[in-house]
Amino acid sequence: MKNILENYLAGSEIDSSQKKENAGPVITISRECGCSANRIAIKLSKILTGYNYQSGIKKDVEWKWVNKEVIEQAAWELEINPEKIKSVFQGEAKVSVHDVTTAFSTQKVYDADDQKVIDTVTGIIYQMAFKGNCVIVGRGAAIVARDIHRRLSLKLQAPLEWRINRIKQMSNLNYDAAREYVLEVDRQRDLFIEHLAGRKVDTNDFDVVFNTATLTDDQIVNAVVNLIRDKQIMD
Repeated sequence: MKNILENYLAGSEIDSSQKKENAGPVITISRECGCSANRIAIKLSKILTGYNYQSGIKKDVEWKWVNKEVIEQAAWELEINPEKIKSVFQGEAKVSVHDVTTAFSTQKVYDADDQKVIDTVTGIIYQMAFKGNCVIVGRGAAIVARDIHRRLSLKLQAPLEWRINRIKQMSNLNYDAAREYVLEVDRQRDLFIEHLAGRKVDTNDFDVVFNTATLTDDQIVNAVVNLIRDKQIMD
């Protein structure tokens, strides 16, 4: 893996002379448990890279896609203990429902070390979003990057039963365990995003919501590319 800081964080702070209206473009993807976002992010990054080159300006700019592993690697490079990062973001990292902790239970109070991890990761997300030409999956990116004008925020969702059956098919969990896992991961993700936003988050916090049970990856990607063009998010 190339050095994340070299690629995205050249200079630890955003140049104050850059105007926020020139920040981006960036796409953020939030998802319910059981909805695949990485495949969509990969396809979008490839298509948008080609779109950049084929545009009238012919910019040779590559779109990147980043997920939690890349962001956590960047935080690790900033010398935050990897185990501490895991403990804060535990809910999404586990494979078995029995391993899911209650890191974001309603009784959870973030201590100073927790908040340092959160601040570092969200700072990395914001710098990536500000510099633009990237698709960011998860980690509350829609909330973190909400003040960037050249932004499109997506939410992937699907009916609970569909998502339970998908997790069941992808793992060795039985139906009850898969259901518990989906509900727990959803709960933890929601509570984390609420912590970032300081309030309940709903569909109004996203530009567009897609039902992955009724739409294919390609249909979602095509719709997103058309939205980006119509909204003139890209140059």
